[in-house]
Amino acid sequence: MNAKLPVKKTPPVKAPIAAKKVIAPALVKVRLEKVLKPAKPKLVRDSFTIPKDEYQVLVDLKARMTKLMQPAKKSELLRAGLKALATMSDAMIKKSLLAVPSIKTGRPAKIVKK
Repeated sequence: MNAKLPVKKTPPVKAPIAAKKVIAPALVKVRLEKVLKPAKPKLVRDSFTIPKDEYQVLVDLKARMTKLMQPAKKSELLRAGLKALATMSDAMIKKSLLAVPSIKTGRPAKIVKK
């Protein structure tokens, strides 16, 4: 007799249940800090003409700041000056501007050498 042995059926293998994602408290803090950070201000590039003696004042101020152990860039010094002007009264600003001679704007004409 050819009797077949009964085949045991194994239950189908189920995929493991995916664990719920648990966000570590440190990650939550980092994400919140990213959301709460203020947006960086938009920057504007500009150029201007300045007399040589006034430019030297910028150079001297940079040197003074370096001696004070607080190096500064020219743009930082100019921005600090703007903040100082903003705190002045209208009369003080007017007086300060009258002390600054007006200069011709634009680039100097090219000198043609022959």
